Amino acid sequence: MFQRLAAQRLLALFVFGWLIFTFPLLGLWNVDASVFGIPLLPLAVFVAWALLIALVAWTVERSEGMD
Repeated sequence: MFQRLAAQRLLALFVFGWLIFTFPLLGLWNVDASVFGIPLLPLAVFVAWALLIALVAWTVERSEGMD
């Protein structure tokens, strides 16, 4: 049962990642602004990428502990 739940969570994270890296949503960050001298678009991409990796790692580690 837990394996199926983990697979569903990973699929949901895949869809979430796919959506946040599509052009319409990335276009929201394409403005002439910066945070601590870093342009907003590359910063947003990096933060979203790091968050997605952290969520996938957390999901996988959590599902391995429930076996």
